[in-house]
Parts: sequence; C-alpha cells; structure tokens
Amino acid sequence: MRIAITKGTSQDHVAVTRADGSRTRFAFAKKGPYPHDAFHFFIERGLGMQAGFWGLVARGMEPEAVQAMALAGGHASAKRAADPDPGIVELLQAERLVECFEAASWSGGADDTAIMAMAEPAWATSLVPPPACVPDKLGDIRAALDAFLGEWRDAAVNATLELEWPEGEGDQG
Repeated sequence: MRIAITKGTSQDHVAVTRADGSRTRFAFAKKGPYPHDAFHFFIERGLGMQAGFWGLVARGMEPEAVQAMALAGGHASAKRAADPDPGIVELLQAERLVECFEAASWSGGADDTAIMAMAEPAWATSLVPPPACVPDKLGDIRAALDAFLGEWRDAAVNATLELEWPEGEGDQG
C-alpha cells in the first residue's frame, strides 16, 4: 500500500493506494509540526501491527470507519475507561505510543526509557497491555521516524512524502 502525505498549513492531506488498486483520501488537522498519521505508520510497521490504523486501512477500511470502530469498541479515555473490545486493542496500543513519540518530538526528544515511562501508564489507563517486545524495537522505530521527520521538517508546504506499507501487514490486496 502506498501512502502519500502532503504537507499543508492547517491540515495535512493523505492519499492511499491499496495493493488491490482501491484508493482513499483524507485530511488530518495539524496538532503539531509533524503528521500524526506518519507516527502511526512507523510505530505500527515497527511493531508488526496488523490491526492498527494502517493495517485496517490496508485491509480496505476507510479511515472514518476505523475511528468509528474505535469509538464503538470502547476507546478508553479518562472520562469513560472500560475494557476495550479486543478488536481495537492494537489501535489503542499504537495510539498511546504515538502520543508519546509526538510529545517527545514537540519537546526536543526523549530516550527509550522516557518513552516507556510515558507509554506504560498510558497503556494501563487505556486498559491494554503493552505490545510485545516494545523496548527492543524502539531504537529501530526512532531511527526510521527521525529520518522521516527530518525530511518533513525540510519539506515545503504542498510537498508530498511517500511511505510504503509492507505487503502482508494487514494488506488483503
């Protein structure tokens, strides 16, 4: 699956071409200097997640349907903590780790120990276990993410960066 993220001023635009040729597009409001969905990409790919956001999109789900599924499945928050539906556990695991990497990127960085110190209580609050082997994979995730973030930082508005979701990682095409 090919993912093209175009840098905007108030929102970034994402165009997806799945392995089966189907396409989807969406925009995501900026909540920091880097695209939220890129964090998802590198974390989910690095952890081999097949039922995170990008794995579900690769299978043919529309991004809005993924969001609706997360809400219907008990997306835990401080206001409505409840055991989440098993079908959204990877979504929640990824989202909590995305938030940690985003926070680190906004504040000048954090080492693996600091990322884990933020992530562990976030997973616990969302009532999901940590993904398997996270500490062992943080370095590779960070290296891939940092390379992308450097390109993004240097890219002009309206520039597009492309990512390739590995075949077999949720992709049914």
